[in-house]
Amino acid sequence: MRKADIDRATAETRVTLSVGLDGTGKYDVSTGVGFLDHMLTLFAVHGRFDLTVKCAGDTGVDDHHSVEDVGICLGRAFRTALGDRAGIARYAHAVIPMDEALVLCAVDVSGRGVLGFDLPVPAQKIGDFDTELVEEFFTAFVRESGVTVHIRELAGRNAHHIVEGAFKAFARAMRQAVKEDPALGGAVPSSKGVL
Repeated sequence: MRKADIDRATAETRVTLSVGLDGTGKYDVSTGVGFLDHMLTLFAVHGRFDLTVKCAGDTGVDDHHSVEDVGICLGRAFRTALGDRAGIARYAHAVIPMDEALVLCAVDVSGRGVLGFDLPVPAQKIGDFDTELVEEFFTAFVRESGVTVHIRELAGRNAHHIVEGAFKAFARAMRQAVKEDPALGGAVPSSKGVL
């Protein structure tokens, strides 16, 4: 089974995270940031990834360090679990409706971490959560994972629905991209022979 365990400690946070790419969607998530817990739970369930995340962070300052460091750790875990990326589908996309919101996510597990992000959220807060941290999470993930991720809002008015649609689309796209493709016979899906 393709999995990884990451442990990261800084003066601002302590994160332990494990991910299993060939899982069933089991999760145990506690980051100290309620809305992030909700999004990571959706990511695990809709991606069918087994995910454990524990974070103790300086949320008395704000949630920024915790959200960013969890994104860093999730990215590192995917990079580690994927190894040389041999035999994976590599490319995938998903378009997810969440009530009035519609969000597209396209990914390339290329080894090159790039974020294309066009997700205008019509509120600065969802509960206590700063919505600008959504982009911070994805930026941290792509830098550490080497996955190119494009997220585009196609429709939406409700901030919660838009962000939830983004995480569900991300989960579905990642699920398809990291799947092993039997047609490849274990080859790396690149004309260069390496990702």
